[in-house]
Amino acid sequence: MPVLKNLENKIKLCLTISTLVIIACVVVSLGSIVIARGMVADANKKIYVLDGNVPVLVRQTEQDVNLSIEAKSDIELFHHLFFTLSPDDKYIQYTIKKALYLVDESGAAQYNALKEKGFYNNVIGTSTVCSIFCDSVKFDEKSMKFIYYGRQRIERRTSILYRSLVTAGKLKRIPRSPNNPHGLLIINWRTLKNQDIEEQAKTDF
Repeated sequence: MPVLKNLENKIKLCLTISTLVIIACVVVSLGSIVIARGMVADANKKIYVLDGNVPVLVRQTEQDVNLSIEAKSDIELFHHLFFTLSPDDKYIQYTIKKALYLVDESGAAQYNALKEKGFYNNVIGTSTVCSIFCDSVKFDEKSMKFIYYGRQRIERRTSILYRSLVTAGKLKRIPRSPNNPHGLLIINWRTLKNQDIEEQAKTDF
C-alpha cells in the first residue's frame, strides 16, 4: 500500500508540473504574439525618406493627431476647387469633378442648381474669372461640424465684384484615396451667406 500511495503522489505531482508547464507555455506564447504584433504595428509607422542617397527615418502619425489641420485643409481645398472658375468649360468640369469627390450629394445638388440656372454658361460667355480666399475655418473636432468664412472675387470685363461667403457642413471619415487624400467627406454642405461687399469699375477695357 505505501508503494501504491507513493506512486499515486508521484503521478499527481507529474500531472501538476505538466499542467503548470503547459500554462506557462501558453502565457509565453500569447505574450510573444502580443509583443510581436505591437512591434510590427510600430514598424509600419516608420517610413524611410530618401534625402539624396541617405535614408532618413520619419514616423507616420495617426489621423487623430492632426485631425484639425487635415480637416481645415480638406475644407479649404474643396472650396478652392468648387469656387475657382475660369471661362473654360474643360477647366470648370475638371475642378468641379475633383471637388465633388470631397463632398456628398449636397455638393452635387448645389452644382446642379447653378448649372440649371446657366451660371457656368454665363461665366464662359462673359469671360468671368472667379477666385476665392479663405479668411478662416471654424472646426469642432467633437461634433465634426465646421463653418467656412471666405471672400469671392468675381472679375468681369468691366468690373470686379467682391462677395462674402459663409458655408457650413459636417465631416465624415472615409478611407483615404487618391481622389480624397485626407479621408474626410463633407456632408450636409450648405451656404449660410453669399452677399456683395463692394464692386469696383475697371478702367482698362
